[in-house]
Amino acid sequence: MQDYTLKEMMAVVAAREIHNGDIIFCGTGISMLAAMAAKNISAPDCVIFFETGAIDSLLEEVPLAVADSRVMYRTALNGGLAEAFGTMQNRFTGKRVVGILGAAQIDRFGNLNSTVLGDYDHPAVRFSGSGGANDVASFVSRTIIFMKHEKRKFVRQLDYLTSPGWLDGPDGRKNAGLSGGGPSAVITDMAVMRFDEQSREMFLAECYPGISVESVQENMGFAVDCSRAVEAQPPTGRELEILRNRCDPQRLILG
Repeated sequence: MQDYTLKEMMAVVAAREIHNGDIIFCGTGISMLAAMAAKNISAPDCVIFFETGAIDSLLEEVPLAVADSRVMYRTALNGGLAEAFGTMQNRFTGKRVVGILGAAQIDRFGNLNSTVLGDYDHPAVRFSGSGGANDVASFVSRTIIFMKHEKRKFVRQLDYLTSPGWLDGPDGRKNAGLSGGGPSAVITDMAVMRFDEQSREMFLAECYPGISVESVQENMGFAVDCSRAVEAQPPTGRELEILRNRCDPQRLILG
């Protein structure tokens, strides 16, 4: 019987995607927890920054929003939106920035919709929109995407393109004049998806322990290559101890 939750699994898996020297642009919730876990577990020299302009803050507690005063605690710099988005587009720092995003829909090339469900003028649901996600997806060196693993979210055709992934394939970003970056991993509550180096299409890379390849595929609206799928490494005792007791001891995000 596993001694961790799927949310803990997602946070640890995402943290493993972050390396020393990376500059992490993240929002609130599980993306922030993943960045904090990386900083405390495997990438102590990564730098976390927020769209509000707080850069390299000392995150002793989990902030509940990017405007939470705890985000500004003992920062290297408290700037603003211009500094935050300038960091992404700077030709030196931009190459090291990793963005963590989420969305309502994703397609096989990692393009994201966080704007509307249904017709744009008469939507079934309207969301808050890009909120800077398009800038992140367009300019940073790579993105990590969190998604709930549901068929309604993994769709053949987006209702609206908010943030670019690999667009329509290998040359999609180049043809659109975007940077060479793009989505590197999609982390869900069932699996980890990655993108083929040649076709840029999504494939199943890892299933979480106890979750079958078939169940992952059944919960998607399009077929993916599952031939490379392996079982994901569960969180270690040390990773769980740090995640629970140092990153989120009040379980504000872990629940």
